[in-house]
Amino acid sequence: MSLSLHKSIRFLQRKVVLQLLNQNAAFSSRALPLNTIILFVPQQEAWVIERFGKFNRILDPGLNFIFPVVDKIKYVQSLKEVASEVPEQAAVTSDNVTLELDGVLYTKVFDPYKCSYNVENAEFAIKKLAQTTMRSEIGKITLDTVFREREILNVNIVDSINKASEPWGISCLRYEIRDMTLPIRIQEAMQMQVEAERKKRASILESEGMREADINVAEGKKKAKILNSEAFQTEQINIANGEAEAIRVMAEAKARAVKQVAEAIREENGMNAVAYSIAEQYVDAFGKLAKTNNTMILPANSGDVGGMVAQAMTVYKNISNLDQLKSEATKNTKE
Repeated sequence: MSLSLHKSIRFLQRKVVLQLLNQNAAFSSRALPLNTIILFVPQQEAWVIERFGKFNRILDPGLNFIFPVVDKIKYVQSLKEVASEVPEQAAVTSDNVTLELDGVLYTKVFDPYKCSYNVENAEFAIKKLAQTTMRSEIGKITLDTVFREREILNVNIVDSINKASEPWGISCLRYEIRDMTLPIRIQEAMQMQVEAERKKRASILESEGMREADINVAEGKKKAKILNSEAFQTEQINIANGEAEAIRVMAEAKARAVKQVAEAIREENGMNAVAYSIAEQYVDAFGKLAKTNNTMILPANSGDVGGMVAQAMTVYKNISNLDQLKSEATKNTKE
């Protein structure tokens, strides 16, 4: 019920608009004036004069004189731009979709002679030409193209109309598709297509967001591992440097201790101090054997501390003598 009421309202609206347009739609501005010999032609009008039934001339705007009886005002053409409503019609696209379209056509007479004598009813002819041209152009394109390239479609219709209406002395300035009605099923399908497209874009955006999030998390973990490895590397380097520094300090301390021991040995009673130190170390080492190992190897004279000290002192003297011989040999070589 609501659909039929809507169609009725649209029909009444179009009828009223058509009546208003028809007041100025005709290319003849008004009824033919009488031959009063002295004529005043309004601006933007062309009066076609026939003499004895044959074309004579076209009166210019302003004051004009014509002969009575022999001259007759045959046509009055308006040179203004005229807007004409193109009735609604069905057109089939290249993908077999039926559309209901109507439009508005804007035309202008550029040659009153051709418009008067080359076509019987210029207004009717131009409207029918607009209808057939629109159906022809719609049949060349798909439904999606009709919506996407509506302006191009209007331009193509104007070009086609101008090629056909040039002999009539009429120029088509513009053509505008006003209303376009689709079948109900096509509208529902298009609505579903729009919703599917929106869901598709939403899914794509959501997936891109998840991908970016995963990439950011992965990059964060990667950077964290790199920073941890660099920190561990720095820690190991610092530890190694510390251990090396400790070893160096200990070596220097030990070297100084050995040097001091050597200097002490050269002094009086130095050998007795060395023998005492060796005996002390021997006794200490012998006392630790039973605490650190279950199995031990002992020399035959392990209880003779004096013998062990004397043996160690003999080794020390031999090493000292060897060093002295090397020093003398080096000195003789240099000399």
